[in-house]
Amino acid sequence: MRFLLIFLLKNINFEFIVYLLFIMLRLKLATDKRWAFLVENNLKEALIDHAFCEQKAASSALSLIVTYPDYSELVSAMSTVVLEEMDHFKRVHDIILDKGWELDCERRDEYVNDLRKFFTKTRDKKVNLINRLLLSAMIEARSCERFRVLAVNVKDKKLADFYNELVKSEAGHYKLFLDFAKKYGADLMDVDNIWEEFLNFEADIIKNYGNAPLIHG
Repeated sequence: MRFLLIFLLKNINFEFIVYLLFIMLRLKLATDKRWAFLVENNLKEALIDHAFCEQKAASSALSLIVTYPDYSELVSAMSTVVLEEMDHFKRVHDIILDKGWELDCERRDEYVNDLRKFFTKTRDKKVNLINRLLLSAMIEARSCERFRVLAVNVKDKKLADFYNELVKSEAGHYKLFLDFAKKYGADLMDVDNIWEEFLNFEADIIKNYGNAPLIHG
């Protein structure tokens, strides 16, 4: 079975790969593969943006540790996420340096800012935790999908292999955040229903993106 799966992943076309990925991620709208060509033609800007995406992911996981130190299972998991995200940051930064470029300034992530509008502000600490976990899960899901688009479409094999490797990591983080949200929200809210509404919300947002050489652009 394992060898059959490997064979299929190497030989199926882009559209079917996206379809399989969407079954897992449950995203409602796919990224047009032309976005990958935009990234490849503006690689410096894309890599710098990607580096900061990884840094922000690490900072977010670290913030969860600081804000919720009494959630021991969460703290242990986020400790691992911080290390993984910073490793990704270093690897992207190394690619930037290998190409003779420098990191430059941080880019605003308007996509993430738009996602935050889904959640109503509250002073309830536990509700805020669940909201943050759902937000992180969505960001990881879309990042996973975008990395797969790059892995399948960019011509640079080393870069394609790198993004293909990141797909697995992002998928794992997506599941981790969503599972924690369901666990901690079980007695407070219908997390599955909220997640479905959030997926629809994200689909409306992502329609406005895909025209810039940014990871969520």
